[in-house]
Amino acid sequence: METNLMQLKELFHLEDQDLRSYSPLTLAYIGDGVYELVIRTILVKKGNCPVNRLHKKASSLVKAGAQSAIMEVIEEKLTPEELSVYRRGRNAHSPTMAKHATMADYRRATGFEALMGYLYLTEQFDRMAELLGKGLEQMGELAEAEGTSTDSHALQEAENEK
Repeated sequence: METNLMQLKELFHLEDQDLRSYSPLTLAYIGDGVYELVIRTILVKKGNCPVNRLHKKASSLVKAGAQSAIMEVIEEKLTPEELSVYRRGRNAHSPTMAKHATMADYRRATGFEALMGYLYLTEQFDRMAELLGKGLEQMGELAEAEGTSTDSHALQEAENEK
C-alpha cells in the first residue's frame, strides 16, 4: 500500500500535510472508507459467497455499534498520539447522527474512523492492521482456522482494489 500512496502523491502532485491541522471529521471521512474497504477485503478473501451475504456481514461490522465495540477493545492499546486523534474525533461536533446508534456509540465510532484515517494518511498500515486484528479478534470476528488475516498484506490488497 505504501507504494500505491506514493504513486497517488506523484500522479496527482499531492504534498504531505500536517494532519494535526486537519478537522477530525475529515480524518473520519477517509477513515470510514478505508475501514470499510479493509472489512470488505477480509470478507471477500475468506472465499466466494453470495453478495447479499457479504453485504450483510460487512454492514454488521462497519456500523457505529461495531466500531464502538472495537474502540472499547483497542483504546487501552493506543499510543498517546493515537489516543489524542481518537479523542478529537470522538469529541468533534458532527451535524449528523447514525440512524440506528446511540449518541455514545456514534461518537466513539467517529473517533475510531478518525483514528483509521490518521493511520492511513500517515501510512502506518501495520499499526492499523494490528489494532483492527485485536479488535475484531476480541469481538469474535477473526478465526485463524478460517484463514482470516488483518496483516499489512490484506491492507495492501484492499488498497490495490481501489
